[in-house]
Amino acid sequence: MKTYICIDIGGTSIKYGIIKEDGIFLVTGEMPTEAMKYGGPGIMRKAEAIVEKFLQEYEPEGICVSTAGMVDCENGKITYAAPLIPDYTGTEIKKILEERFHLPCEVENDVNCAGLAENFNGASKGSKISVCLTIGTGIGGAILIDGKVFHGFSGSGCEVGYMHLPGGEFQDMGASSILVKKTAEYKSISPESIDGKYVFEHAKKGDMDCVRAIEEMCDVLGMGIANICYVVNPEVVVLGGGIMAQKEYLKDRIRISLDKYLLPSVARYTCLEFAKNKNQAGMLGAFCHFKERH
Repeated sequence: MKTYICIDIGGTSIKYGIIKEDGIFLVTGEMPTEAMKYGGPGIMRKAEAIVEKFLQEYEPEGICVSTAGMVDCENGKITYAAPLIPDYTGTEIKKILEERFHLPCEVENDVNCAGLAENFNGASKGSKISVCLTIGTGIGGAILIDGKVFHGFSGSGCEVGYMHLPGGEFQDMGASSILVKKTAEYKSISPESIDGKYVFEHAKKGDMDCVRAIEEMCDVLGMGIANICYVVNPEVVVLGGGIMAQKEYLKDRIRISLDKYLLPSVARYTCLEFAKNKNQAGMLGAFCHFKERH
């Protein structure tokens, strides 16, 4: 059975593995990105080392890359990367890996890959139109129509984190990272003294400062998702990212907020789900993208 190398480049970690053509992983691993320390050139050295190692053990058909940042899929190039990964904008991942290893390589944005993974074998499987949002340090988005990513005219389709809402950008108000800042503000303590786990643990015990911060986040998420739904009218909205860990606590709260901002005639046809592929979503989606292009 044919095999493929999968690499998922994030701001914190690089996940990697060997996947079979049926979508089952033979092996997976993970290493720190160390983005601020080594930047884009360091990331590419790590990616090349991963490929080199796998080539000693397998005979893969190609290299499938999922990555943070805006991606020119045709050329496999990073067109924009946030300051979280310095010296990454302009990196020609496809060209670098193909020229060194003489294997076909395809590159796609990590949120688009998450959406592809959920459409392939996850929460949006079988849907005609779906939206996938990853909610963590920021908010990323992907639109899939008939199983294919909608990239927009210049490749920046569904960059919903930059969407403007009353009070600021969607990702500056609704990302899970904002929870800690808000809770610390309400308690008049240092944000460094608490984390997201603290916020949810104390909310479940009735701490009203934590409950308030979570409910405000859910309200922003409901508003933002509703605005997306009015434009796209998806069958399924899939939520992934760091928020996944609190699915049981958050799902109903976000649903209530979404229904508040959506007309009933739209809400009844909009399904809200949480992602199922977790840590392997980027790699699995990168494989789906590669197979679509080959």
